[in-house]
Amino acid sequence: MTDLRRALDAWRGFDVTVRDLPLVLVFALAPLVPSLQHQGTQLGGLPDRPLDALAVAVVALQCLPLAVRRRWPALCLALVSTGFAVDQLRGYHTVAGAALIVALLSTAAHLERGRRTTVVVACVAYAGLAVALERGGGSEGAAGYVTFFLVLALAWGAGAWLRQTRAAEAEQRRHLADATRTAERTRIARELHDVVTHHVTAMVVQAEAARYRISDPAALDGTLAAVADTGRRAVADLRDLLDVLDPGHGPGPRTPAVAAVRDLVEQTRQAGQPVTYVEEGDPTPAVAGTAYRVVQEALTNALKHAHGSPTTVHVHHGTAETTVRVVTEGPEPGSGSFVSGGRGIAGLRERVGLLGGQLRAGPDGGRFVVDARIPAERTS
Repeated sequence: MTDLRRALDAWRGFDVTVRDLPLVLVFALAPLVPSLQHQGTQLGGLPDRPLDALAVAVVALQCLPLAVRRRWPALCLALVSTGFAVDQLRGYHTVAGAALIVALLSTAAHLERGRRTTVVVACVAYAGLAVALERGGGSEGAAGYVTFFLVLALAWGAGAWLRQTRAAEAEQRRHLADATRTAERTRIARELHDVVTHHVTAMVVQAEAARYRISDPAALDGTLAAVADTGRRAVADLRDLLDVLDPGHGPGPRTPAVAAVRDLVEQTRQAGQPVTYVEEGDPTPAVAGTAYRVVQEALTNALKHAHGSPTTVHVHHGTAETTVRVVTEGPEPGSGSFVSGGRGIAGLRERVGLLGGQLRAGPDGGRFVVDARIPAERTS
């Protein structure tokens, strides 16, 4: 099976002209089979004529162009049609005449430009062939010519249908690729926002606090140590994000655990934000990352817009869902020294929604509240 697959892959690697050569050989050799002589299409009713040197040339004219039927479909159709016309007018009636059907189908499927012109020219040529056959003593009758014309039209229609099907599939693949790229860019932007915004916000707040502690070396040293620690966390998280972009480079991205919320709370406290943390129940690994990001974004907003205001983080792990509630005593986002872009809350709402949960964020009686409900299992 492996050898067959390799052979098929190698065959697909050849140029389309080479891949069409077996079809050419089939049509070219068929007239040499004694039982198939004079068994081809007989349009016009002219009597059969023995095969001669001209018949060999006619067969070649009908068969060889099939090798370029996908590369130069219009040229292929013109040459095959010419060979078919000579075949009928001379009375050879070889089975190679079936190549006309293949040429029509291929032209309809692969011709990019001049499709209407090709149809018009082909119809005029067919009418001319019918007239020539009648003048040459043909006895087909109008019904025979119309019937064969309908067969040719059916071949053209089948090729046009194949063309439309391929075009629709290509368009669908393009839309899927665009949607995939957009979703990936959105995911990366969301992760980058979650990673960078929190750490940089904490570092900015800590650096501003350091300016007021110059007279107290011990306090200044603690603040600068906190800045350095936050910077190291940022670098670690950025490396995890790079592992998402390049999975083959490192061991793979690290999913934040709910237990890491304690470190997150402690980091926020070092930045000067009084945070009370309450955790109940056993963490659910399936929603750990999302719960972590909810707390991270809420604490980032608290640092940016209500620095120094008391904040409460309550995480409850239930059997069916995990709930996260972060309450900050202070103004809503946009009222502090930082400009709020709204990307964080919107990204959180999308992240929670993908798991079938809900997220509410907004002012509530002089406080800013973030409430998230994350099902333990994704709901439809």
